Amino acid sequence: MQRAYANPYLAGVALGLVLLASFVLSGRGLGASGAFASAAASVAAAFDANAATANRYFARYLADGGFGSDWLVYELLGVVIGGGASALLSARWRAEIERGPQLSSGPRLLFAVAGGALMGAGAMLARGCTSGQALTGGALLSVGSWVFMLALFASAYLVAPLLRGLWR
Repeated sequence: MQRAYANPYLAGVALGLVLLASFVLSGRGLGASGAFASAAASVAAAFDANAATANRYFARYLADGGFGSDWLVYELLGVVIGGGASALLSARWRAEIERGPQLSSGPRLLFAVAGGALMGAGAMLARGCTSGQALTGGALLSVGSWVFMLALFASAYLVAPLLRGLWR
């Protein structure tokens, strides 16, 4: 039997306390795209260390020690483990592809990969992923983060009617 979802207000307060602890303990906020950037820098360095360190973008992540030293990698690993544990504890663990009746699994996976790639490219252009922009940037009252989040929600509202038919 499935258990009820967590209280969103309690979960929000807990997330805020985790963010506060992140600032206090590490001097940095939360986010996910840094882990992927650190991994990309480490892979590039494995093929050509000189070219990777000469690249300004990769050099920043390599200076911190690369993939194994970046705490964001462990944060992201914790998110995956925590999500799995939550699904198991609430009896919601199952393998499925969520899709509307008008869409088969292949195109749904293609849309998911394309959307993820667009979000990843957007995260690099915006200098942070949605979680980093909303949580960390929003908490720091960064104007750029607030503009990013407003643009994200506005574009979602504009695109949703175009894709809604696929889910009905």
